[in-house]
Amino acid sequence: MAPADGDRTRYWPAIEARYGSPMSRWFDEIAALDGRPYGEQMSRLIDGFGFSRAHANAVVMYCRGSASSRRVDSPDAYLAQVDPVAAGTVRRVLDALTRGHPGREVVIAWNQPMVKEGDDYLLGVSVAARHITIAPWGEGMMVRFADRLDGYVVNRKTFRVPLDWDVDEALLDDMVAVRVTEVAGG
Repeated sequence: MAPADGDRTRYWPAIEARYGSPMSRWFDEIAALDGRPYGEQMSRLIDGFGFSRAHANAVVMYCRGSASSRRVDSPDAYLAQVDPVAAGTVRRVLDALTRGHPGREVVIAWNQPMVKEGDDYLLGVSVAARHITIAPWGEGMMVRFADRLDGYVVNRKTFRVPLDWDVDEALLDDMVAVRVTEVAGG
């Protein structure tokens, strides 16, 4: 999340050290996507270079000239700005993870819809121009589910699905179940 004072430059030393390039490189990456949706710019850094959400957000929002990281106020506002086919897919993903689980809610965090239970994030979803990125929270999720993610583009902490994905509810349920067990201490 953005620092309270809006000074995103405090992240620069950590970003340069962690990702091995000067800030000018990351500014150029975002400049190449000038005018593209926030989610696409975030995906470029997260999926393309392994950025954490916090670091990607700091770079993208700095490049956009915003002192506040908040771009949308609700999941519906987020979905209203994306491709209608992708919005339908994201709704099905979110519905699958909240249906029958009264303690779960869909919130906006890092400017994308996130499924949360109590204080713990379970899974995030973001829409890019040609795909949807799904980010299950938890340690080693991509390795743990590697056999079931065959055929998808898999990154360190995310995987990509088509905009019109036939939602694999069993896969998502199993990923979230691992996260719920993890935060419960098991």
